[in-house]
Amino acid sequence: LIRVTRKALKRGLKKVRPGNTIGDIGNTIERYVKSQGYKVVRDLCGHGIGKNLHEEPEVPNFGKRRSGPKLVEGMVIAIEPMVVAGSWELVYSTDNLGFETKDKSLSAHFEHTVAVTKDGAEVLTTL
Repeated sequence: LIRVTRKALKRGLKKVRPGNTIGDIGNTIERYVKSQGYKVVRDLCGHGIGKNLHEEPEVPNFGKRRSGPKLVEGMVIAIEPMVVAGSWELVYSTDNLGFETKDKSLSAHFEHTVAVTKDGAEVLTTL
């Protein structure tokens, strides 16, 4: 699960370049995750980064190719694959500080903040 989630992030990063879309990123992540027998969380997603931490556009881990906002040079986004072994449905954790899967299945999450450059993704964070 952890290996698949990390690889899903790497595959999503490869789709970051001007002219591609948010849907291209999500589609790539979801297709890979499904091919490995897992699912992506649909209730939480990555996001734009600007003056505030969470801004538009939303960056879901699913989508249709060539759909959603186009990536443009200078844009900064957080790509956050959240992968689950069971149901993708979430509930608040018992301490109300986070989330857990509704069916209590295992999950994993990796994230990078990236700048869209003419050459592709410039990772601004490291694992």
